[in-house]
Amino acid sequence: MGFEAPLWRALAVFRIAALLYAGAVILRNVDQYRSQAGGWTVLAIMAAWTACTAYAYADPARRRWPLLVVDLAVATGCLLATAWVERPERIAAGAPTLTMAWAAAPVLAWAVSGGRRRGSAAAAAVGAASIAVHGIAGHGLMPTQAAFNGVVLLFLAGIVVGHVAELGIEAEARLARAIELEAATRERERLARRIHDSVLQVLALVQRRGSRLGGEAAELGRLAGEQEAALRALIGSGPRLGEDERLESDADADLGALLHAHADATVTVSTPADAVPVPARAAREIDAAVAAALDNVRRHCPPGTRVWVLVEDDPEAVTVSVRDDGPGMPAGRLAEAEAAGRLGIAQSIKGRIRDLGGTVDIVSAPGEGTEIEMIVPRARLGGS
Repeated sequence: MGFEAPLWRALAVFRIAALLYAGAVILRNVDQYRSQAGGWTVLAIMAAWTACTAYAYADPARRRWPLLVVDLAVATGCLLATAWVERPERIAAGAPTLTMAWAAAPVLAWAVSGGRRRGSAAAAAVGAASIAVHGIAGHGLMPTQAAFNGVVLLFLAGIVVGHVAELGIEAEARLARAIELEAATRERERLARRIHDSVLQVLALVQRRGSRLGGEAAELGRLAGEQEAALRALIGSGPRLGEDERLESDADADLGALLHAHADATVTVSTPADAVPVPARAAREIDAAVAAALDNVRRHCPPGTRVWVLVEDDPEAVTVSVRDDGPGMPAGRLAEAEAAGRLGIAQSIKGRIRDLGGTVDIVSAPGEGTEIEMIVPRARLGGS
């Protein structure tokens, strides 16, 4: 049904109630009006427009600028008509306008449709019309305190209702995302059970039989084991934030859970037992830097090279180390690569961490593997 639907129904009820009250006031005061016909005409217009809006606002497709502008124009027009229908002396004495609270309906409609800013804009238009009534009726007649109070109430209504509408719509969107995530998690668990009962069992069997047979079968068994480990890591890791959502989110993400998705038969990921909360944008960049480091290992090291990813979390900084047991690099290799225009590590790893306010230390020697240590101070992460 949506959060907005009850608000629009409540607005329709408000219009009807305000119309009835305005009709009662007009009926009581019509004998004192300068133009009785004018009073009945304004009441008829208000009644007809109330019926029109009850139908028009019921369809979400019609809740757009044309209807909102006409709604505001009708309300301000009926409000301004007070200057010609009422007597100037009665207006000066604080007599109510013909519309009474009915003129606040378009303010609420604008607030529900567009939040605080639209509500404030509509309140300014209706408030200006209310103050103008005194100037038109009395050629410069000063507005009464009641008129100013009414304008203030209009602004408060537009701001408060608009704020509530914004909060409700945002909460509804968050709830929808949470429901989608829960459904995706359940589907993931269902698939994980089916994969565990079928594919993983077969891969484990191939690995055991291949190891026993030896030769080429052993190699097939090793490959089956790697695929089994990768598949277990895939179905065992929690759902990851989508790219767009991570970019836009200001909430914290668990860096440990994010990096665990890289674990497979040759990559071991070690994280603290507790979550490692990092702002989502920073978590994305660190995750990308780790992915770049692992990609370098796959491209430049022999097959089967082991890699260890270690995450350390302390109050001062978050440290992520990527260490491999590959052939290592001779001194000066990174500088030569950068000079030759090969900026893989410089941009994909150092550049990302530097943008987060962190540092990267790379230690490598021939035959001793390579270790990349990325340190990002908590102070640069917003103190999360």
